[in-house]
Amino acid sequence: MKIFNTDIVGLLIIEPQVFSDERGFFLETFQVQRYREFGIQDIFVQDNHSYSNARVLRGLHFQVKKPQAQMVYVSSGTIFDVAVDLRKGSPTFGRWFGTELSADNGRQLYMPQGFAHGFCVAGNHADVHYKVTEQYCSGDEGGIAWNDSTLAIKWPIESPFVSERDTLYPCLAEISDSDLPHVEFTD
Repeated sequence: MKIFNTDIVGLLIIEPQVFSDERGFFLETFQVQRYREFGIQDIFVQDNHSYSNARVLRGLHFQVKKPQAQMVYVSSGTIFDVAVDLRKGSPTFGRWFGTELSADNGRQLYMPQGFAHGFCVAGNHADVHYKVTEQYCSGDEGGIAWNDSTLAIKWPIESPFVSERDTLYPCLAEISDSDLPHVEFTD
């Protein structure tokens, strides 16, 4: 397994070891001791799976009072995965990072608590899996406009299919501090 730092502290790209042969492949998508050896100490309490069709864009979502650390990977298809730093006091507050996750590259994106998350499907479909550290709570949900011009995320698709809920989220500058994830930045 290899871990790569991004230009946002705490946000990591993980490349699990893949064992391939003429039959196919095998990889461990999570093994608690190995991830702890690389500094990921979170206790994941829920696994989520979403299926999305071509041109679907989901996000940018976060939880306010019970922020979730997340580990995201794709078992089928390809996505452009985005994380936006919303940690109070972070030197990269409001910056985004995007990377391609696919069944072919096997990579994972680890986000500590305090990030907004979204993705778009960069092919015909995608099966996306998320490990999270807090159970989902609909009353604790927040979001940022996927097309916030200040964030200027370079989504790799045009005319995405976005849910009505996601089209109604405000830009980051319009969200009060009390409505952002309750997470302080720690180095």
